[in-house]
Amino acid sequence: MDNKEKTFAQMVGEQKSTIYTVCYMFSNDQDEVNDLFQEVLINLWRGYDGFEGRSDVRTWVYRVALNTCISLNRKSRRRSDFELQMDINLFEDRDADTKQVDLLHKRISKLQPFDRAIVLLWLEDISYEEIGQIVGISAKNVSVRLVRIREQLKQMKN
Repeated sequence: MDNKEKTFAQMVGEQKSTIYTVCYMFSNDQDEVNDLFQEVLINLWRGYDGFEGRSDVRTWVYRVALNTCISLNRKSRRRSDFELQMDINLFEDRDADTKQVDLLHKRISKLQPFDRAIVLLWLEDISYEEIGQIVGISAKNVSVRLVRIREQLKQMKN
């Protein structure tokens, strides 16, 4: 393994949870999350030489992961696949906290991809300035969008 591959592997190891978090926000299916993860890795590798370090590595990884997931999400909506659903989930936890998290996740998944990305970054406790850098809008615009998104989430029915 050459030096470039070693530094890339180290960067992926450090950013693995970030990548999985983004992928998980765009799918509930573990196989699809793994596919998204692989696509993000491919796009990170393709862009690795072009990363000049003008932003934090985490910011760049978020941007690549979000752009990858959003574009793949758009492509998958164009297809007319149907989702096979099971009536039972053996791993489901039914306590009150889990139900609240599940409800929030369902509501967030109904948002448009761009708004979903903003919420994801906000939930990761990233500053408005950094969210703005990642998604390409001003920090003030992030603040305004989050207020609107919160209202939208409150208005949603289960």
